[in-house]
Amino acid sequence: MSDPIHTTSPNRPPLPDHLAIDPRSPHHVAEIFEHDIGIRFNGKERFDVTEYCVSEGWVKVPAGKTLDRKGNPLTIKLKGTVEAFYK
Repeated sequence: MSDPIHTTSPNRPPLPDHLAIDPRSPHHVAEIFEHDIGIRFNGKERFDVTEYCVSEGWVKVPAGKTLDRKGNPLTIKLKGTVEAFYK
């Protein structure tokens, strides 16, 4: 019996190696965000990831409530094992 959480539906696009939430980023893919995705970083699911790269092994997360001069959250890059999946 297959695990219903990790099965992929034929109407979902494959998850890219590098994905960003910011629509101005060249790594933003709008079709992916029509589905519910999750990021597992070092074995734990993270809910605050703004950008990730599976092959390079890093995620970007907000650095507290600090904002840059344009009002966007400042992010820090954390290195480790990254896994992206559909929920």
